[in-house]
Amino acid sequence: MVLVKKNMPHIFRILFILGFGYFFWLMLKITLEYIPLKTDVSFLMIKQTEVVERPEYLYFFYTHVYTSIFVLLSGFLSILRKNFGLKNFHKTSGKVYIFLILILAAPSGIYMGFFANGGIFSKFSFVILGSLWWFSTFRAYQSARRKNFTHHKQWMWRSFALTLSAVTLRIWKVIIVYLFHPSPMDVYQIIAWLGWIPNIILIEYLITKKLI
Repeated sequence: MVLVKKNMPHIFRILFILGFGYFFWLMLKITLEYIPLKTDVSFLMIKQTEVVERPEYLYFFYTHVYTSIFVLLSGFLSILRKNFGLKNFHKTSGKVYIFLILILAAPSGIYMGFFANGGIFSKFSFVILGSLWWFSTFRAYQSARRKNFTHHKQWMWRSFALTLSAVTLRIWKVIIVYLFHPSPMDVYQIIAWLGWIPNIILIEYLITKKLI
């Protein structure tokens, strides 16, 4: 029993690495659909009202899409740095992660949240998600500046849990559509919350149990 408990963090890391690699590849494929700049593919096909009536929407959209893939990668590499003993690399990738979220990814995500599909229920969730994403990342940055690395690590994990909502949201969408076949707007209202709340609950549990 003690051996199982001791090996849990290692099992978690292995599963995390394998799972992240697969879903990062899927997210990269989605990102590449918008290169070169296109306004009539994938998600933008159902956002033509915003594309036509709000020219600034595309700027925020592309900012969010193009930076988020690098946020995912830099956050992941920051976590892996212990396995390779790359302290300076961790510092560099962490700076990239924090900068992209605070300056570009989170603000653009919050803006997009105001125009989310699914009505006010979905909009409310995505705006909260973007705000918490920015806040947790900022707290991680503050903690690092104060050399409180225990709190820095905890806040970075919370931030990355919210970063992963881009992945978990899509997983929940596939599961819900496959099992229940709800209307598209109902799907958005559900996954808007399921995409990030379970992530935060899980990460708080892992932090409390000192498994990460």
